[in-house]
Amino acid sequence: MTRGLGIAVVCYPGLGGSGIVASELANGLAARGHRVTVLATARPARSAGDVAFERIDVPVSPVFEHGPYDIAVASHLVELARRQAIDVVHLHYAIPHAASALLAAQVLGAAAPAMVVTLHGTDVTRLGAHPELRPVTSFALAAAAGVTTPSRYLRGEAAACFGLAPERIEVISNFVDLARFGPPPRRDRRLAELFGDGDGDDGPILFHASNFRPIKRAPQLLDVLARVRAHVPARLVLVGDGPEHAAARARATELGVDGATRFLGWRDAFDDLLEHADGFVLASESESFGLAALEAMAAGVPVYGYRVGGLPEVVGDAGRLVASGDVDALAAAIVAAGPDRERLGRAGRTRAEQLFRSDAVVAQYEAYFRRLLGASRAVARGIR
Repeated sequence: MTRGLGIAVVCYPGLGGSGIVASELANGLAARGHRVTVLATARPARSAGDVAFERIDVPVSPVFEHGPYDIAVASHLVELARRQAIDVVHLHYAIPHAASALLAAQVLGAAAPAMVVTLHGTDVTRLGAHPELRPVTSFALAAAAGVTTPSRYLRGEAAACFGLAPERIEVISNFVDLARFGPPPRRDRRLAELFGDGDGDDGPILFHASNFRPIKRAPQLLDVLARVRAHVPARLVLVGDGPEHAAARARATELGVDGATRFLGWRDAFDDLLEHADGFVLASESESFGLAALEAMAAGVPVYGYRVGGLPEVVGDAGRLVASGDVDALAAAIVAAGPDRERLGRAGRTRAEQLFRSDAVVAQYEAYFRRLLGASRAVARGIR
């Protein structure tokens, strides 16, 4: 029988794709018999209660503007590896986790676990390209035992940004919990109840969920809604919070669609609402993968957005994607696809089942970890 691995998972706990993927992957690996410990500044929202969790405490000093998070991560990894058997450290989001991994490996020397870094998007396309961060991040990624991305698009961007050979980067897609996100037995009007007319049927209700960072362009969603409403009485439910939450609210008021929107704020779970939507809409400037879109597809909800980044790899024929920034085209696509909503929804569910099952992707990660460990042991024995 193959022994279980000791795996440490390092991630950011907040709302966002990297934290969700990290915590759900940890859950899946633990379910397969591995000893998994999640390290973060707080327990991620979707981390299972039976997965070990250790809090990273970042010292605060009146001398410094920012706490030394990167060193705190490295030190915690060193301490963890010295008191229990860790085969693999899986770090999500390269900045500053790749540098933390490099430092921890240098401290531990020959006893260091294999360091694997998963890139998630803005750690490549935004922060990764920053001249103050790229040299160290490039060096740290080159020194890692493994590097992964969730899409072919992001692999190309990472190879160019950090000077890595594309074949050094493994593409392992993100995944979705098909039991949690799925079409309901019967779609009801619970979203309409948010607008006070649960018994009516006044047009499609669109859905959006994000961390409201500028790259998500949430205020632009209100422009899309206004244009759709010129044809059908659509409404929009938005879940999440972040820097552009207030701007999105202000844009709704400015366009006169505030009565047709509901901002629900941050929620740990929203699958019970998403599954009753008529469409999921996003206006992102870039998406390395599009986890929220995949969750909508699994729920049988069509996806409408811009043809950017890795999103076409995910959505396929399960929605409508248009040229980036073309608000009119996006609104027109939503209106035109209305009669096909059921068909698009079924296509999304099928695509999620065939390509993005959590058990299949977790197994891919497990195989990848074992392959890396086998290669490192062969090198240690002097085998070429």
